[in-house]
Amino acid sequence: MRTALRVSEATSLALHAMALLAQNGKRSLSCNEMASALSVSEAHLSKVLQRLGKEGYVSSTRGPKGGFRLARLPDQVSLLDIYEAVDGPVEFADCLFEKPVCADDTKCIMGDLLESVDHQVIGYLRGTRLADLAKIEPQVS
Repeated sequence: MRTALRVSEATSLALHAMALLAQNGKRSLSCNEMASALSVSEAHLSKVLQRLGKEGYVSSTRGPKGGFRLARLPDQVSLLDIYEAVDGPVEFADCLFEKPVCADDTKCIMGDLLESVDHQVIGYLRGTRLADLAKIEPQVS
């Protein structure tokens, strides 16, 4: 299904994996468990989890009882933190084209829609904490 809002696959994986970890509290989850629960590539998820670990959002333990856990408290991590850990700082769009086509004196055909949507999305990501997502029923048992 196509949507107007575009989020990279890596960021989507990061958001969903972090939500799973928050939902499972202090219990470590293996990459395989999370990949199965999310129906995604274990290899791609592993790369995303490595990035989150490098940024200090998850910690990992090796071995048969190892896995990944949150490295920070769920109420201290916003969805924007996770988004920016994977994709870098959010930039606001002035134009749908990479190189703006509207002259300064020409009104954009999109009006102020892009700015409005950007502010709404950023506000939601900034205001939503992992603790909010932890209230959802865990997907891994």
